[in-house]
Amino acid sequence: MKNIIIIIIVIAVMLGLKFIFFPAQSDQSKQPQQAKAMATNVSVYVIKAEKLENILTASGTIVANEDVELKPEIAGKIISLPLKEGTEVTQGQLLVKINDADFQAQLKKLQLQYDLADKTLKRQAELLKINGISQSDFDVSQNAVNTIKADMEYVQSQIAKTEIHAPFNGIIGLKNVSEGAYVSIGTVIATVLQIDPVKIDFSVSERYVPFIKKGVKVLFNIAGLKDSIKGEIYAVEPKIDINTRTFMVRAICPNKDRSIFPGAFADLKVLLTDIEDAVMVPTEAIIPELRGNKVYTVKNGKAKPVAVETGIRNSVKVQVLKGLQIGDTVVTTGLMQLRPDMPVKIISSK
Repeated sequence: MKNIIIIIIVIAVMLGLKFIFFPAQSDQSKQPQQAKAMATNVSVYVIKAEKLENILTASGTIVANEDVELKPEIAGKIISLPLKEGTEVTQGQLLVKINDADFQAQLKKLQLQYDLADKTLKRQAELLKINGISQSDFDVSQNAVNTIKADMEYVQSQIAKTEIHAPFNGIIGLKNVSEGAYVSIGTVIATVLQIDPVKIDFSVSERYVPFIKKGVKVLFNIAGLKDSIKGEIYAVEPKIDINTRTFMVRAICPNKDRSIFPGAFADLKVLLTDIEDAVMVPTEAIIPELRGNKVYTVKNGKAKPVAVETGIRNSVKVQVLKGLQIGDTVVTTGLMQLRPDMPVKIISSK
């Protein structure tokens, strides 16, 4: 019995010495399990080269090819209004006539004065040849003729202002006055619009400056029309708005059936050059930050944050312009739990 007790005491002492002098062996056996427990489960996406349809979406407004408000340059009573609302007009066609009786009377009076002064000048020219009058007297008569002629030209210009002609081929809008009405200078009588073709104005971010050029094709949709309409860019504003960092672009398209009205809202797609080897990542992999965007990549089993510059988006992916390259592994799930250099466990990969 005594021997058994001695053996138990010796064993207890040996175990105690082991835990005192060799604790690391026990801790080290637990470390792999602890590391595994700390690893975060994530899904990843391996970046590969993809063809990106470089389509820019924008919102625009339809405007007429030409749009003019008919306004009189002189006040008076409208004595003729041959324009018909909603009808086509040709360039130079008379649309509005304002009473010019006063000017016509002045012109007639000046014409009589001119005829008399011109006859007098011709007689004095004959007398001047034989020294019948002085040069100064002849010059006075010449000046009188020129003055009357200038007055006639002025009155004729006033008469011309009493008529408004169509400035181009187009369609008359709704009139705002009727024949017999008295109009003042600047009164809007009606509008003339040329809507074949029509223009589409829209703004584009400054990042697309290299892609937006004359001749680039566009597609746009308008409420009420089922099919997309084709057009092309024909003018670009050569400056960027410092407030919005955008620039204005104007496209044009035919409108032979007059189905597109100026003022309509248009959803546009600008068909830019396709990118054959774009670096694309799933939208959910992008983490917005105050100074830009970042993603988490996986390297050597650990999460590594990488700042990225994004480009074109589609329905499911985002183009990365800087920060990533083909072959990188990007984390797509479990992002909220990740911290730099945190161990990760990949549970699925695409």
